[in-house]
Amino acid sequence: MMNDFSTASKVSERRLQLEKRSQFLQRLRAFFYQRQVLEVDTPMLSQGATPDVHLRSLSSWLQVPGERERQEYFWHTSPEYPMKRLLCEGSGDIFYLGKVFRDGDLSPRHQIEFTMLEWYRVGFSLQELIDEVMELLNQLLPELREVQQLSYRQAFAEFAGVEDIFHASAEQCRACLQRHKVPEIVGVDENDKTLWEQLILTEVIEPQLGQGVITVLKDFPARDAALALIDPQNPEVAERFEVFVDAMELANGYHELADAGLYRQRFEESLAQRAQLGLPQVPLDQKLLQTLTEKPLPDCCGVALGVDRLLMLQQGERQIEAVIPFGVRQA
Repeated sequence: MMNDFSTASKVSERRLQLEKRSQFLQRLRAFFYQRQVLEVDTPMLSQGATPDVHLRSLSSWLQVPGERERQEYFWHTSPEYPMKRLLCEGSGDIFYLGKVFRDGDLSPRHQIEFTMLEWYRVGFSLQELIDEVMELLNQLLPELREVQQLSYRQAFAEFAGVEDIFHASAEQCRACLQRHKVPEIVGVDENDKTLWEQLILTEVIEPQLGQGVITVLKDFPARDAALALIDPQNPEVAERFEVFVDAMELANGYHELADAGLYRQRFEESLAQRAQLGLPQVPLDQKLLQTLTEKPLPDCCGVALGVDRLLMLQQGERQIEAVIPFGVRQA
């Protein structure tokens, strides 16, 4: 369904679309207000950007009064960094519901500008946060779904036939892709096990996740921790999870890293990866690093959820443009 006001019937259809979205956003907010989770409104523009190699930030040049030169500010890819500063300052449980921006993401499931729900729970375990995400999803999806929780290792065994992905070789990963008839991929180093493993995850496993259930994929390899804690009982894995419904990734959650030194270390590792891949360098969020040093992040878990995707699932739509007022091509 495309956005269109050209006829009376289209006006009615369009109005109904807007009402559904409005009611959906109200229900999301009500879920958190009922739990006394505070809504926060963080800046969209920041002097720092995420160094994550998978994300491309948009930027604008601002003339800030009192500054001689124009300053480059970055549109946030998520509200994570300012929300963590608020947590350090003692905000308690908080949520954000609003727009974020990721350059280059445009497909039936992606828009460059999209709506994200992100929340943090102080003192929650990762399982308590997973349970809360499941409660939210089952309130909003059209039918109640069972929850399937799988470790990363179990998912590779069950859906790709690789029994121990943590110790599998690049050759075993390539053979797995061939068994599942994934079209030949050129330009990848045959010994780059991490990349071949990632291709199994995206091309073989993810299309099978969340079919008739809600799948929680957890215990990711420590190398994919991003800003999650490493499991103290098992240093091979990170305390991180992702949620899938009908093969669509909906949410990504962490037991949050708190150590300021480790934040800087992981950011600098990401910058080194960017250099290795020929990606542009970006300024780190020094205000976050300074805040983490002065006022440590409390023990907490956080998760980001794609709101437009969840609304697509609720409404049975296959195109993200069917559930948003305007896509980037109509903006």
